[in-house]
Amino acid sequence: MPSAATPARAVAACAAPPASTRALGTRARGRLKPRRPLPRRVLRTLGLCVLGYTVFWLTSALGVLAVSVWAGEHAPGDRELAGVRHFQQVDDRLWRGSAPSEKGYRALAAHGIHTVVDLRAEKLSATALAQPRHAGLHVVRMPIRDGQTPDGRQVENFLRVVADAGGPVFVHCGAGVGRTGAMSAAYLVRTGQATPGQAALRTVAVGPPSLEQIYYVLSADRHASRQPPDVVTLISRLADAPRRIKASL
Repeated sequence: MPSAATPARAVAACAAPPASTRALGTRARGRLKPRRPLPRRVLRTLGLCVLGYTVFWLTSALGVLAVSVWAGEHAPGDRELAGVRHFQQVDDRLWRGSAPSEKGYRALAAHGIHTVVDLRAEKLSATALAQPRHAGLHVVRMPIRDGQTPDGRQVENFLRVVADAGGPVFVHCGAGVGRTGAMSAAYLVRTGQATPGQAALRTVAVGPPSLEQIYYVLSADRHASRQPPDVVTLISRLADAPRRIKASL
């Protein structure tokens, strides 16, 4: 006669999973590795991205700065003019430099400058825009964004302005380095006064321009002005981002 414990053992046996199922579950749990918390992985990835960008930025910035310092020792230096930094003569009809102060515009007029070409795309006050006219100067605006290069239409217009002006022309951006250098270099190459290499040397001697501006000058052509490829533009703007952010503050 079966004992009273038999039904209980039968129920327990039915409730428990088969031995093969238990073994499979054990093996599956053994194969599973503990997952790192998502925030830690994200922070690590962000840290690596920041580190990589910092190394990239330092390498490009220091490289361009070193070339600029070297070029500055092999190119004509700046001239003194009150209220204008990096004041240099490009040729008999063209001068270049930084954005003049109110005093600088008066000094330009006294120097014999007739026309000022302003390459700044930054938002300027009505007072700042009126300063060159108050000094008796003719003004032409050709906006180019900071760190970027003039397009073919702008270069053609610039060549025409210099040729038709009633006297010497002064071209400037903000610091008188990147955009001013790119336009001045395009002018020199298009008028046959310099090779792209010579124009690039004169450009970087004033100060470190952006990578796309350097590429633009080195690839300049006597008959046309072309924008840098997209990959050059992307790399340049990534490298130039800290400077442009600082300038906009």
